[in-house]
Amino acid sequence: MNNRTETLIPKLGVITDIRIDTPDVKTFRVVTPDGKKVFEHKPGQCAMLSIPGVGEAMFSITSSPTNTEFMEFSIKKCGCVTEWLHQAEPGQQITVRGPYGRPFPVDDEFAGKDLLFIAGGIGLAPLRSVINYCRHYRDRYGKIDIVYGSRSMNDLVDYREIVDEWCADGNVDVHLTIDREQEGWNGHVGFVPNYVKELGFDTGKTAVLCGPPIMIKFTLEGLCSMGFDKTQIYTTMELRMKCGVGKCGRCNIGSKYVCKDGPVFRCDELDELPDEY
Repeated sequence: MNNRTETLIPKLGVITDIRIDTPDVKTFRVVTPDGKKVFEHKPGQCAMLSIPGVGEAMFSITSSPTNTEFMEFSIKKCGCVTEWLHQAEPGQQITVRGPYGRPFPVDDEFAGKDLLFIAGGIGLAPLRSVINYCRHYRDRYGKIDIVYGSRSMNDLVDYREIVDEWCADGNVDVHLTIDREQEGWNGHVGFVPNYVKELGFDTGKTAVLCGPPIMIKFTLEGLCSMGFDKTQIYTTMELRMKCGVGKCGRCNIGSKYVCKDGPVFRCDELDELPDEY
């Protein structure tokens, strides 16, 4: 059986742990019925989660490939499948198929580079796998900076991991911000695109963006105005992916299929896509 056929066959998974990240985001830990990792993946790839009788949807695999025990998915409640998942309890069985999509080029294009990760809101979820991969293989990369912002401190995904692990990592600089002043928040206040310009990063870095489309738009413009070239900037967009193998056409944008040509794109490749995206 070839790899493409293998990815089409659903595998049985069991939700073993559910973590509440924010009021509308939960992280689901999934293993096989015999307690093993469902399949191997690369940073930035996605998987299709399905609940028979409810539906299926594509989600980023948010755990790092270096995690050999389980897979995790950080999921925002925003539709039929996600609503059902948010009501699930540990022990619930689902099906999982994948992995799908082009991953981040962590082993070639990113190797030896200074890295700048920029995320907004739930946009941190797809970047978590690549950030933790790069932290695990720390000696393969240069300086690592992470800029992450959300509407409020309560909407920061993976906050405990960020504070307890990323901020404690002497080889990683984390810059957090929230949109508006909030009681109990002593960090930076302001929108992510402006904060990136305030911080004034060296233009030799490779940047990775993920977040709401408006955040990506203004952050990309800001980076280019600072002197970054679009060939140095990557983003990920699993939005609208359905089948995962380029057959249903739902994620077709111009000459690209997000599921096959992405979801990871270098930003100069986005210039080829229609304005609608």
